[in-house]
Amino acid sequence: MNTFICYDRCGTCKKAKKWMDENGISYTIRPIKEENPTAEELEKWIPESGKEPKKFFNTSGKIYREQKLSAKLKTMSEKEMIGLLSTDGMLVKRPILLSGDKVLVGFKQEEWEEALLKK
Repeated sequence: MNTFICYDRCGTCKKAKKWMDENGISYTIRPIKEENPTAEELEKWIPESGKEPKKFFNTSGKIYREQKLSAKLKTMSEKEMIGLLSTDGMLVKRPILLSGDKVLVGFKQEEWEEALLKK
């Protein structure tokens, strides 16, 4: 089963959900604001995603801008980034789709097609 971690007011999440519905991909929804990712989950997901930890930050979010994280991330360790991400789901880039051993971060249709539709 796929787990779709999203924020219901996020336009990108809505696009991803619509795309999955149109392609018959089943999923359960996990609201990122209420159930933000834990440090343990992020430690597992980051390597599985093939992305570096800073790619998990919601760079267009209010908290990211208010805390001036674009400058701070340059000097933070991976452990510090994960710790910060685990404090608030609104800091985390969304949507995140957990599909078996795949972790998709953000919605890039081509990437999702490759991971979910091509056998």
